[in-house]
Amino acid sequence: MSLSDSDIADMKARMPLAFRASPAQRLRRTLLWAALAGLTAWCLYAFDFSPARIWNGLARLGNVLSFMFPPHVWTDARSWQEIAKGLGETLSMAFLGTVLGALVAFPLSFLGAKNINRLPFLRFTLRRGFDMIRALETLILALVFIRAFGLGPLAGVLAIAVGEVGVLAKLYAEAIENSSNRPIEGVVAAGGSRPQAIRIGLLPQVWPVLLSITLYNFESNVRSGTILGIVGAGGIGFLLSDRIGAYRWDEAWSIIFLIIAMVYLIDWLSGLIRARFIGRWEGVR
Repeated sequence: MSLSDSDIADMKARMPLAFRASPAQRLRRTLLWAALAGLTAWCLYAFDFSPARIWNGLARLGNVLSFMFPPHVWTDARSWQEIAKGLGETLSMAFLGTVLGALVAFPLSFLGAKNINRLPFLRFTLRRGFDMIRALETLILALVFIRAFGLGPLAGVLAIAVGEVGVLAKLYAEAIENSSNRPIEGVVAAGGSRPQAIRIGLLPQVWPVLLSITLYNFESNVRSGTILGIVGAGGIGFLLSDRIGAYRWDEAWSIIFLIIAMVYLIDWLSGLIRARFIGRWEGVR
């Protein structure tokens, strides 16, 4: 069915808002875009943005990159041992921090899920507690723990673990809330207790999601562990900061390459774990 020009004109006359925004809507949009443009211009001015500064910075960046090539290759066993120790400390910090955070976050997530915890005040309090923990950047936590426990990987482990409690508890709780209640109701209807309903009806649904979340956070914490080393929490980040501070850019690039390779390897192994375990759980379901 085709419409004539007169039909279209008649429809526009009867329903003008369906074809064109109202003057109030156009005014709001104009003001919104003007405010966004003004905020962007103010930020560029406050940050001293200028084409000349960008051009000079790119020139200096090119000089730094030229110092990084060719990458340094360590020829003595002592240097390789130092690098391997730094990578191992970073990996250990990420692993222990993730595991400790997950162990604490797992039971707290049930108290923060509305389909498990029917006490609104307690659930609200826990959820806001999760938000407070997530508001603290891991780097800030590391500085606090370095002051309390001294330099070294222990401060990094504690910083990652505390940060993971807030992140994992929230994500776990959301996964639990998004699960289906039918298996739980079926277990209860069959005479099962509430804990049995959670163990049999709920956990098989959420285990794959919890595993995927935990593995992803572990990958992220490996990168965070590198940053924590720069502020004194041990690991490969400390060696990277030392090489950059000494202007040994070729060694810094070699360390960066090893960090990238380690993150890539962990991502590949995590994919294998997801494919094996999550696929098995989905097959059972």
